[in-house]
Amino acid sequence: MLLGFGWVAFQATDTLTQSSYAVTRSRRILEELAAFQSTLKDAETGQRGYLLTGKEAYLEPHRNAVAVLPRLLENLRELTRESPDKLRRIDEMVPNVQAKLAELQRTIEARQRGDSEGALKIVNSDEGKRYMDEIRARVEMLEREERVQLKTSAEEVERAGRQARTSLALGTLGGLAVITFLGIALTRSLSLQIGTAIQRVRTSSAELQTAANQQVMGSRESATSMAEISTTMNELLVTSRQIADSAQHVSKVAEQTAVSARQGESTVLVASESVEGIRRQMDQVVSHMLELGKKSQQIGSVVDMVGELSEQTNILAINATIEAAGAGEAGKRFGVVADEIRKLADRVGLSAKEIRSLIEEIRGAVSTTVMATEAGSKAVEAGNRHFAEVSTAFQSIVDTVGGTNDASREIELSTKQQATAVEQVNVAIAAVAQSARETEASSSQTLQTASELNKLSTELQRIVTST
Repeated sequence: MLLGFGWVAFQATDTLTQSSYAVTRSRRILEELAAFQSTLKDAETGQRGYLLTGKEAYLEPHRNAVAVLPRLLENLRELTRESPDKLRRIDEMVPNVQAKLAELQRTIEARQRGDSEGALKIVNSDEGKRYMDEIRARVEMLEREERVQLKTSAEEVERAGRQARTSLALGTLGGLAVITFLGIALTRSLSLQIGTAIQRVRTSSAELQTAANQQVMGSRESATSMAEISTTMNELLVTSRQIADSAQHVSKVAEQTAVSARQGESTVLVASESVEGIRRQMDQVVSHMLELGKKSQQIGSVVDMVGELSEQTNILAINATIEAAGAGEAGKRFGVVADEIRKLADRVGLSAKEIRSLIEEIRGAVSTTVMATEAGSKAVEAGNRHFAEVSTAFQSIVDTVGGTNDASREIELSTKQQATAVEQVNVAIAAVAQSARETEASSSQTLQTASELNKLSTELQRIVTST
């Protein structure tokens, strides 16, 4: 029914709209025709005034009309393009208009030349009147057609309005009747369905209330547990930070120990190099002492030769003394010389013995020094080995301290990561605790809603029953 009445109302409204457009168009055509006639009259009036007075001022209406007339004709053509007959009449009227304007222009030009008689002759020929009569006849015919069209459109508007009012009235009455009937039927049908639904809502609300109570209790327990876990995680976070600080302290101590061990290793290396230099010097001393022993032996050999020479010289001096004594006075001087040579040989022999004693003492000292030097060289070698062992021990300490430093850094890094993880877990636990509190609040709200729903179902049941 609604679709049917709506379609009728739509058709009536469309007819009313189209008729209104037709009325508006007819009125505009009538207005344009009236403007066209008035403009043409202005052109003729301006021409007559100029012919009578010869003043250019009277030509102003004529000139304005000549400029406006083409636009008015074009407007009329635009308004009547949907009606071929009207468009044809307007096209037939255009030559008459052009001829009338040409007739007016000829009279004006004759008056401008001073040929007033020629202008009056053109006017008295009734050529312009004939053109105007043709134009007025066509304009009046168009006006009659438009007035008839306007009357027809007005009647269509009135008829469409009556049809729309009738359709709306019938549709309203029919709709009210159908709605009343359906309302009664639906009310009776829905009362039973609503009663059944109310019972289900009441049962569901009771179950929802029980579940909400359990959820509230569970949420409270969860919130309590989350609070305890959060406290424990905070303590674990504090412990992790303490471990991280301790690991950092151990790392600093290990670095200091490594620095000290490296310094000790450097000192040991320097001492080892010094001992090695002493050992080389001891070797050189031993070499020199051995060389000195060899030289002392060579000196002993020379001293022995000198001793032998002094003994032989002494023997020769004794023999020379004996020979000088036997020579008498002539050998006395030679005997003095031989005696002096013998004394010199004795002194040389005595000196050779002293030198031999000194050489023996030097040999003994050299031997003692060589043995002491060899013992010192062995001690230096042993010290050098000990220094090497100490250096190796320091290197091992450096390596061990380096490993300890790396391990302490790893412990520090791991502890920091653990602290970060604990903080994240703590944040997550706080979020879970907040969610548990929100769940508790939501559960309380659900419990309250379930209670209100139970009350509402009871009230609705009472209303349906009383209805």
